[in-house]
Amino acid sequence: MTSQPIDRARAHNANTRAMAALRAGDAPTAILAAREAADADPEAISLWINLALACRTGGDTPGERIALERALDLDRLDFTAQLRMAQLLQREGEETKALIAWDAVLQLAQRFPGLPDPVRTELAAGEAYCDKLRARLAVAARAALEAVQEGTSETERRRIGAFAGIALGERRIYQNECAGLHYPFLPADEFFDRGHFPWFAALEAEAGAIRAELDALLMEPGEVIRPYVRMEPGSPENKWTPLDGSLDWSACFLWEYGVPNAAVIERCPRTARILESLPLARIPGRAPNAFFSVLRPRSRIPAHTGVTNTRAIIHLALDVPPGCGFRVGGETREWVEGEAFAFDDTIEHEAWNDSDARRAVLIIDAWNPHLSERECASINAYFAANDIALS
Repeated sequence: MTSQPIDRARAHNANTRAMAALRAGDAPTAILAAREAADADPEAISLWINLALACRTGGDTPGERIALERALDLDRLDFTAQLRMAQLLQREGEETKALIAWDAVLQLAQRFPGLPDPVRTELAAGEAYCDKLRARLAVAARAALEAVQEGTSETERRRIGAFAGIALGERRIYQNECAGLHYPFLPADEFFDRGHFPWFAALEAEAGAIRAELDALLMEPGEVIRPYVRMEPGSPENKWTPLDGSLDWSACFLWEYGVPNAAVIERCPRTARILESLPLARIPGRAPNAFFSVLRPRSRIPAHTGVTNTRAIIHLALDVPPGCGFRVGGETREWVEGEAFAFDDTIEHEAWNDSDARRAVLIIDAWNPHLSERECASINAYFAANDIALS
């Protein structure tokens, strides 16, 4: 950094005098001695930090800033230098720079789990300061965004809200994670705009009848209700192990991989007729799936992702007590009985029932609404060729 000659002995002696002066409360002497030490060994980052401390004690803010800048020039990731610079910017009211500096400090602090308690107290104060700044920023930003949302669509409102959440550090972006077929260039949105599904109204109009058939089915379930999670024998323990073979999360299939379940359809004829009338994803041997999903009280479905982004998963809420919730990516919703919504299940999602009663929804597959008819036909053609080639 410098071609100045280094005199470490002089630097050591001057630094010793500086620290002694600080302990004695003699800030002017400490500043002079600390500056001498840093000049004698300008590549020693600790001497610049000590000079910054002396300047801070003596109220020499410009001198403190210069010393910290020199320290950071030597090592941009030095924790103490970053911490002191964040505190300086905060004291000086440079809020934008202070917020950025504190974010860097708090991230860097995660690398040092054994920080002493006084430092952790300083970090907590910095975090509280940042929280106040972000709260003020959030109020102003949301007011500005609300002013431009008149006449926007559901998708636009959700995207603007997500943009604000990301910009304000309140949420993260979740990407598609497909265990099977991934179709390129489709929007990775968490929930689909209801406007893509004009047939939701017809489905919702039958929610009462569908609920009645489900209730009758559950009164005498017989063999049609089964655990949703059924792991292969010998599978290693994982997040699904607690639900393996358990009726905490159970399913009753009307269609499974495109194959009708006659035993259930016979007992739920109206539901079957309704589903037959809908434009569901139909791929021989693969889709649609249509089933009642029942979650027992105090049960949870862990966060997971699905198989393919070519489909939209539809939930029609049938029996939803208070205390149930559903998260897709960064957005959490509550089911509303009799209402449907659609989401992309290749984005991380989870569900829970914290109530003392069951939760039941009807789940069905539809095509991802961003696919054209020709693209849907191409997917069907691909699977048909695949089946012939590998038969």
